Amino acid sequence: MASSAQIELWHAEKVATQVTVSQATNGIHYASWGETRISEPDLERLVGAVPATLSGALRQRTYYFVPLAIADTGETMIAPSYSVDLGDRAICHRNAVFGSMEAVFLSTRLVEDRFGLAFEFFINVGHNFVEKAGVPDSFASLAWSQAEAQVRGETSQDAWETRRRAQEVRPGQKAGQNSIDERARNGYFESSFSDALAIYMLSLAVDFDYHDLREREYPLLAAPALAERLRHVSAVFPPNPGYDFQILYRRKG
Repeated sequence: MASSAQIELWHAEKVATQVTVSQATNGIHYASWGETRISEPDLERLVGAVPATLSGALRQRTYYFVPLAIADTGETMIAPSYSVDLGDRAICHRNAVFGSMEAVFLSTRLVEDRFGLAFEFFINVGHNFVEKAGVPDSFASLAWSQAEAQVRGETSQDAWETRRRAQEVRPGQKAGQNSIDERARNGYFESSFSDALAIYMLSLAVDFDYHDLREREYPLLAAPALAERLRHVSAVFPPNPGYDFQILYRRKG
């Protein structure tokens, strides 16, 4: 394995000019550069899981799968291969803008399995879509009805915190409609929707268990409520040909 001193970092823009960008059948632009350890068929399958109905909002964005995107530099720098030292300096992704094109550089060597890489990619896609297209009113209504019903848990730390702030009774106010923090509620809609999009796309690309989504910082959204959100997202953004959406319940005993 090469040491970090032997690995020359590349400027992200140089990587972008050297690599050939592909367009998947769903309209998503992507490229792979360096020792990513991802086969082309696996990468095609991963990118192809993004519903084509999302691609219009992502047409000015390209996703670059690279070994490591370095975190501790003022400029966006990319490592063509992995070393332990560079891994310690890397971050899951970095964003850059080249003219009218927005780029996302995803570190493939910071995750240990296909699940981790897929989730990181889809989380970025979900946030990028919401930035451009916003949140459907139908999903916002569903998520808020669950919040008002005090359904347990949420889908991310951001969703958990913005939901809490949105419903928090402020000094001098009584519980009820007038106490709602609208800014926090809008943030909650954006976080919960981008989370639901990411989990939905993850389910199209990888078979995983509900418990795989758990994190320590907050309680995960109750399974029936999560399933309701995912079915709603699937109805709005149907899977592409060759991908299936299923929720399977494990029987007790």
